[in-house]
Amino acid sequence: MNALTVNCGSSSLKMRLCAVEPSRMSTLAGGAVEAIGADAVLTFQSGDGAKTRSPVVAEEPGTALRSLLQLLPDAARRSIEAVGHRVVQGGAFTVPTIIDDEVIRAVEAGQRLAPLHNHPSLDGIVASRKELPDVPMVAVYDTTFHNTLPQYASHYALPQELTLKHGLRRYGYHGIAHRSMTERYAELAGAAVDSVSLITLQLGNGCSATAVRNGVSVDTSMGFTPLEGLMMGTRPGDLDPGALSFLLREERLSPDELDDLLNHRSGLLGISGSSGDMATLLQEEAEGHPRAHDAIEMFCYRVRKYIGAYIAVLGRVDAIVFGGGIGERSPEIRRRICEPLAPLGIHIDGERNTVLTGDEGRCSSDDSHIAAWVIPSDEERIIARDTFDLLARTHQGRNS
Repeated sequence: MNALTVNCGSSSLKMRLCAVEPSRMSTLAGGAVEAIGADAVLTFQSGDGAKTRSPVVAEEPGTALRSLLQLLPDAARRSIEAVGHRVVQGGAFTVPTIIDDEVIRAVEAGQRLAPLHNHPSLDGIVASRKELPDVPMVAVYDTTFHNTLPQYASHYALPQELTLKHGLRRYGYHGIAHRSMTERYAELAGAAVDSVSLITLQLGNGCSATAVRNGVSVDTSMGFTPLEGLMMGTRPGDLDPGALSFLLREERLSPDELDDLLNHRSGLLGISGSSGDMATLLQEEAEGHPRAHDAIEMFCYRVRKYIGAYIAVLGRVDAIVFGGGIGERSPEIRRRICEPLAPLGIHIDGERNTVLTGDEGRCSSDDSHIAAWVIPSDEERIIARDTFDLLARTHQGRNS
């Protein structure tokens, strides 16, 4: 089966055409549009390895997807047999599902919990259905990997009637990325997935940590929405909910204004006052900007605190796995997160760590009691595999 994957982020879209078989997968073509809006840039790699990079007019995800599809040769486009979409919040849908009108309504409703992500996903789905009207499509959810959280980790200490009425629970997000890192670590370690215990860190503009025991998620930092947990590019992560009611009263904020504050004006940007981009802040710190230094220190401290908590949750930890743009490409941040953890048996190897900027590999010393790895998350591989598996089961069921 040739499956197209569509991965819409808050300001980017990644597309990959994969040839999927029961026991193997290969990439036929792929590309991405970054900084969707006035400064959008398109990258594309064809099946023969040729790469292009250029500015593109892409004000929203649907336009970005159409621009990428236009670069596929006619034969490749005609070969598409399925499309798999990453969806952050699917509401009642918690396992991969074939997209129909009911699923689309659920994705629309999910915008209340994940406004930065579900709206772009919906745009991508609508554009795909228009461009490829006869191709079956599958939604693969970020929350699925966290379905295994025990109740004591997934529920809030709120009145039960409110919990049941509104579905108030910790759904967790970035699950596709955390699952990808878990499965790839098991491959690299030569271990069965159901035998590994890890702390996986997805560190990018959005950030999350997950405790993985025997291959399944048992706790994760994001909760009812993607706002909870680690400090992020423009989101605060954990904070006292009393601070929110205080701000509502004292600043006379509307709910929409509070959402804007928490989603767009907090985190690294809020502390530094200049940027939510870690590479920019590291440069500013080197130039002597104290607020950039404060933002970076707070970021690393928050990640370190979750690592310590998840060591307590898991007991046995085989490795800490870094993924996401910051986790994969910033040796300095990995060093500053891990060096204070040496008393817990985590020892970064300076040379190994420094050379890992986008590639996978071990960044801890051989004598480290808990290993540290950099493993770029491959969400597209998981989306393509889940799309293939679901449609294969559906086809088999119809023929049985």
